[in-house]
Amino acid sequence: MILAAGRGERMRPLTDHTPKPLLQVGGKSLISWHLERLAQAGFKQVVINHAYLGNQIEEALGDGSAWGLSIQYSPETLALETAGGIANALPMLGTDPFLVVNGDVFTDIPFNALKLPLGNLAHLVLIDNPPQHLQGDFAFVDGAIKLEGEPRLTFSGVGVYHPTLFAGIKRGEAAKLAPLLKQAIADGKVSAMHFKSVWHDIGTPERLMALNQALLGQSSK
Repeated sequence: MILAAGRGERMRPLTDHTPKPLLQVGGKSLISWHLERLAQAGFKQVVINHAYLGNQIEEALGDGSAWGLSIQYSPETLALETAGGIANALPMLGTDPFLVVNGDVFTDIPFNALKLPLGNLAHLVLIDNPPQHLQGDFAFVDGAIKLEGEPRLTFSGVGVYHPTLFAGIKRGEAAKLAPLLKQAIADGKVSAMHFKSVWHDIGTPERLMALNQALLGQSSK
């Protein structure tokens, strides 16, 4: 599942007429990079939620056949937050663990290498704290994710989840992901890995511009 329902307030005016996942970077839309890498990793079925200007996303991506994928859409009248959006799409995601990727990050995380250990509810990809989030989200101590401790790392927006994690959320109800993850971590039901390669949170026009210049510079060498 690709999360693509956010309004992108910090990206204005770029997002006044274009949904954030369709903003161009390195010659293609942010969400197209995800679709390419998911296809390369062997994924076949993708669910995309959307709210703000969602019709543009459906028109741009279609049924996914351009990437060898089958795309289903989970429209939201009002954005349901991360956990609410996932819970709303559960009928399309099935009963097995599934991968979720934030639509507004750029990364080369190896999607095909991410697995949910038996009995766990979530497996998260953590990254070094970026300049805009130096406090991190979770502790990562001796290969285990914890709520407290050092060092602290940042959640990348990429994780594998078991549907049971969202069992307490009603469809169509807004709900944040962080409280669910914190409870599952406290219960010892979450694993994590520390990823140290390419990851960018496209949270401002300046970050988008910097990444765009870097990618275009690479392609012209």
